[in-house]
Amino acid sequence: MAKGKIDAFLDCVSPYSYYAILYLLKNRKALASYDIEVEFHPIFLGGVNAGSGNKPPWTLPAKSKYSQYDSVRARNYFGVPDLRTPECFPIVSLLPQRAMVYIKANYPHEKYETAFLSLWHHLWILGEDISKPDLLVKTLSENFSETEVKQIMDATGNPEWKQKLLDNTQRVLDCGAFGAPWFWVRNLKGVEEPFFGSDRFHYMWWFLELPYEDIKLPEKSTPKL
Repeated sequence: MAKGKIDAFLDCVSPYSYYAILYLLKNRKALASYDIEVEFHPIFLGGVNAGSGNKPPWTLPAKSKYSQYDSVRARNYFGVPDLRTPECFPIVSLLPQRAMVYIKANYPHEKYETAFLSLWHHLWILGEDISKPDLLVKTLSENFSETEVKQIMDATGNPEWKQKLLDNTQRVLDCGAFGAPWFWVRNLKGVEEPFFGSDRFHYMWWFLELPYEDIKLPEKSTPKL
């Protein structure tokens, strides 16, 4: 068992969750070399906002205006410049997130993570409303057989998997969550702390005592005459 762990709580309705999963997957091998495990958990962001009293950024004029700049920077930094806010946004992500809860419990983590990534791709790159059953079926069909897709879709209406998503959501609320991505991190000393957002990884690396150096700005060299 890994000595340290990053539990990442994500919702496909959140582009910043997409940036987070891409970044952590990119660094998973390096983290594993320091005995740090990474696990991704589906949550319902709408429930986190309601339970914490938070409001989505686009509902607040100042945040909405700022996000026009921030989203461009984030897309370029995390390597997904084609990401755009779809016309169907915002969607209620209960259906796709329930599907991910079921897939996580019944398939290897590699397949689960590939399927999770496909939700963001179809919503944020292709602009498809994956909260609609037919479009979610289309998305799932990229990674699962027709029989498997039917089982997954049936599970989204099963009380067991509905409750599991609610339990995941309540878990992060109990940890103080107010948005996504939300992380619960245990370092090599067994100390645990929360982290929020896709731009706090330098704090996380410091907390995990990893050999991380912050960006240093070199002085501009003066040409010799």
